Amino acid sequence: MSKIFRHRKVWPFQLLLVGFIVWLAHGILAHAQADRKPVVIERAPLRFIKDPNPSFSAVAVDSDSNMLVVSDENMFRIMEYDRRENTPPQARLSEPKRIISGTNTKAEMICGVYIDPKTKEIYALNGDTQNWMPVFSTDARGNVAPNRALNIPGHPFQMAADEDQQLLYMTIQSDNQLAVYRKQASGGEKPLRTIRGNDTRLEDPHGLALDLKNRLIFVSNFGNGNVRGAGGRYGTFAPPSITVYPMEGSGNIKPMRVIQGPKTLMNWPAHMAFHQERQELFVANDADNSILVFRASDEGDVAPIRVIKGPKTGIKSPPGIALDAKLGELYVANMGTPSITVFPVTATGDVAPSRTIRGGPAGAVGLMIGNPGAVGYDSKREQILVPN
Repeated sequence: MSKIFRHRKVWPFQLLLVGFIVWLAHGILAHAQADRKPVVIERAPLRFIKDPNPSFSAVAVDSDSNMLVVSDENMFRIMEYDRRENTPPQARLSEPKRIISGTNTKAEMICGVYIDPKTKEIYALNGDTQNWMPVFSTDARGNVAPNRALNIPGHPFQMAADEDQQLLYMTIQSDNQLAVYRKQASGGEKPLRTIRGNDTRLEDPHGLALDLKNRLIFVSNFGNGNVRGAGGRYGTFAPPSITVYPMEGSGNIKPMRVIQGPKTLMNWPAHMAFHQERQELFVANDADNSILVFRASDEGDVAPIRVIKGPKTGIKSPPGIALDAKLGELYVANMGTPSITVFPVTATGDVAPSRTIRGGPAGAVGLMIGNPGAVGYDSKREQILVPN
């Protein structure tokens, strides 16, 4: 009985002691916060890891005006060259005719460009860091505001235009969808229609090309799916693919055809371009430094009819391509080395380009630092880990 009685006497004292400690700690913390002042530390970095050269990610060509427009994701620039440029071997680089860059431009991680065939305006797609598609006039240069800009939720990657209908088609990566806008859309205007849903088999869509004659949309997919159901959303992984839809399609529709399988050689199928007369689909195959060419009618696990690949080609991590059907030329934007390589549309195998436009020294290796979200350090290997 005495032990129980003693314990009952101790409990109130313990509670009082705990309360006093909490009160005291709160007072000390409040006092410390009141005395704390913000401190600005200006400290120069010990060193930089930065690519001094451009990282070309997208390309567009207009042979009537000899315009060649490329995007530089490294330094947030849109650059125009003369399409006939061919950097001499002894030259360090070819200087662009003009550069559009700066905080007023609404242009950062530009992953898609388009030249209006009539007005020669430049359309630019921001991929990761801004939700704007700025449009620039033919005389725009430097840190200038665009003529207009369209807000595009998500992360678009490539666009293609139906000039007869004045429509813009574009892939939206984060939402696994295709969006169709009026070509003159600006501000917060919504798309006229979208293709989106579980049945579409859109899985991290990137490249897009239009067959205007047969009214078809070709879409390249990395294979990262996002399934929506009554129980919520979950992810899926599939091999890379090309899915085909009618240009007037809308909603949760199934693809008309799918190109997919090991014979296709696809790994990271990025930008695409369609040759109307030849009925051929060109695919920038980023991860293995190649360009794949398929027939427009291909379906299933089929091999490409031509492959441009090898050390002679100068192709290195190509995210962007463009066709000049009038002159029969294929333009390849290389991110693994600062260059645009040009080939005849009939090129195949390990062939040298007909000409090369370099934005940096010959043989320069691109660091390909895209949009790193974090940096880690491996203390055992003494390595810096940068997820792009």
